[in-house]
Amino acid sequence: MRALTQADCLVLWESGQGLHPIDQGLLAVNAVFPETRDESVADWPLGRRNRALVELYCANFGSKLSGWTSCRQCGEKLEFAADGKTMAQIALDNSAAVVSDSGRSFRLPTSRDLARIAAESNASAAVPLLLNLCLVSPQASSDLAPSIDWSDEELDRIGNRLAQADPLAEILLDFECPVCKESFTEALDLASFVWSELEGRARRLLFDVHSLASAYGWSEAEILSLSQQRRNFYLKQVQS
Repeated sequence: MRALTQADCLVLWESGQGLHPIDQGLLAVNAVFPETRDESVADWPLGRRNRALVELYCANFGSKLSGWTSCRQCGEKLEFAADGKTMAQIALDNSAAVVSDSGRSFRLPTSRDLARIAAESNASAAVPLLLNLCLVSPQASSDLAPSIDWSDEELDRIGNRLAQADPLAEILLDFECPVCKESFTEALDLASFVWSELEGRARRLLFDVHSLASAYGWSEAEILSLSQQRRNFYLKQVQS
């Protein structure tokens, strides 16, 4: 893995404009893990992709993943913080690529699977669709996923087994609102989270470039080659 330079950050942000968050996450992984260029990261189990995104974040933004969400009951703004290093150390069993239940086998979900159900806004409908896509026996999955009506018990049981086999596939955060005391769990979408941080850095860099280019006539490359300390000094002079 390599750390992103400031120029890399701008190129990556520009390349990902207009892409779906799932594709933005895959683009980011390819950017910092050059050895993945010949692999289909979209077909990695989600846990492997998420570990790569966490490692990217820690290397470029620090180990603390912090953000906020809204209380589902009253709308109060709730902050969260997660330890990226702890996430990256969670063991992933590469041999647990298939989960069996009641004579059926399921492969671990991938980014490609998420993309195929992304248009489904109803979570309760998306889960059985995902399960159908991951079914590999007795009928192999194809572009036309086998249609099986899963019971709630089956959905819960198989979902738990998939989660145990790939513990980083879904990162759940627990919240309790201090205002209305509502307790709820929310999934952290790492692809969107990491991309949001990348976009924020890119926009700050572009603002710096605009300010210094307007004041001194320097090129983008010249400004990005400055150390952060020197750039901050010049920005203070421009803004004073």
